Amino acid sequence: MRKLEEVLEDWEAVIGLEIHAELTTLETKMFCGCKLEFGAAPNTHTCPVCLGMPGALPVPNKAAIESIVLAGLATNCDIEKRSMFYRKNYMYPDMAKNFQTTQGPVAFCMRGHLDLAVDGPAAKERYRLDKLAPGEADGNITRTESGYVAHVGITRIHMEEDAGKMVHLGGGEGRIAGATHSLVDYNRAGTPLIELVTEPDLRTPEEARLFMQKLRQIYLAIGISDCSMEEGSLRCDGNVSLRRRGATEFGTKTELKNMNSFKNLHDGLAYEICRQAEVLEEGGQIYQETRHWDPSKKCTIVMRVKETADDYRLFPEPDLAPYDLSDEFIEGVRAKLPELPDEKAARYEADFALSAYDARHLVEHRVTANFFEACMDAAGADAAKLAKPAANLIINDVTAQMNADAAFDLDACALTPARAVELVRLVSDETISSKQAKEVFAAVLAEDADPAAIVEARGMKQVSDAGAIEAVVDAVIAANPDKVAQYQGGKTGLIGFFVGQCMKEMKGQGNPKLINELLAKKLG
Repeated sequence: MRKLEEVLEDWEAVIGLEIHAELTTLETKMFCGCKLEFGAAPNTHTCPVCLGMPGALPVPNKAAIESIVLAGLATNCDIEKRSMFYRKNYMYPDMAKNFQTTQGPVAFCMRGHLDLAVDGPAAKERYRLDKLAPGEADGNITRTESGYVAHVGITRIHMEEDAGKMVHLGGGEGRIAGATHSLVDYNRAGTPLIELVTEPDLRTPEEARLFMQKLRQIYLAIGISDCSMEEGSLRCDGNVSLRRRGATEFGTKTELKNMNSFKNLHDGLAYEICRQAEVLEEGGQIYQETRHWDPSKKCTIVMRVKETADDYRLFPEPDLAPYDLSDEFIEGVRAKLPELPDEKAARYEADFALSAYDARHLVEHRVTANFFEACMDAAGADAAKLAKPAANLIINDVTAQMNADAAFDLDACALTPARAVELVRLVSDETISSKQAKEVFAAVLAEDADPAAIVEARGMKQVSDAGAIEAVVDAVIAANPDKVAQYQGGKTGLIGFFVGQCMKEMKGQGNPKLINELLAKKLG
């Protein structure tokens, strides 16, 4: 198959997402009082309602309705005052009652949108982005200095109950492909689940990944779900079709089911785009079907021919009355809306003069945003001065530590906000260099000691005395006349050699900024 970037030269991918989030912060299921608990012994949290026993009647969870309205308000949706539940019929063993209670064409939340900032390597998948000037728009995107902003429509967010969990035995990686038999755990059946459906506005796998990441940030910020992709409380189905560049009609779409990581979502869509292009270019036909992404084989596999709405035989749920949400109810939920990630990032730009890039990366995780806020409180009057270096420390060193060690807990580690501020202040005051700061950062985590104490104990204080540095610079220049001649002959890259020699003479404690300035002056 051709590579993705080659395929996207000739074909346009049309991608829509269906993102499911379990409302894990609630205590009970959607229509019964069974406890929500991940990891409980199989089939220990069930009752006649969630097992669909005859005569058992559902009772709606009011807190779940509040949560979905909160999600709609956070994603710019219109809140529909009147909606209802339907029965979605299907004959799979993960729902004992053989139907799922869900919403129909009118959901609690309709017609929303999110604006997606795409820059850096992620922006390179967009076809001919370089043809647009900053500020110029093309379809649903607007070019920026570092990438573009995509306006992604949200069709609806609807409420439904989750199905039980299928446990496949005998196959690879616990998946249905190759399994010899399957078991069912109904603990999850009936869990409140919200499903966000996007408009087909996404055009690259990177946009799909970034959209899901942004939605996860929002859901975490409003506190409706733990959004654990590993535990299945956040998962995504990706719909993708291809059409020739310049065409307006949609092609036949396939659905990638239950993507449980950002990487799988990106890689599965990328593969499916390339697969469809190969089939179409060879004169073949794309079928509307559900496919499974196998990360070990790095390919998609057919699961089943895709059902249509008629196959589900949707009809109004006779045991649940239609909903009429009052203005008072909606405004009461709106009052609970916290500061959202985009709003927080905008505040960081305004209050601390951070770049859009820095602000956006700080709010990617609640823990890093909270840590930055605590650092600014600890910095006091120096907050404006230390905001940028503090942000750099968090985005680079702290995030790297989080990525390298899954067990790393920023809230409980030795690097307190006060110590982080002390560390960046040592660099800002030129007591230590930025290179030395990385050593001190590692020592703080390993030794649970204050940065200043580590610097003192290790004799790391930077020498910034101009006279002392000048003497070393003069000695290094005098000792290397051949290198001086080469430098002055045009090999200016040798400046690194001279800086290194000076640092060696000063045992790593010379102020590199002063060394560079003096060398530049004396070498001419």
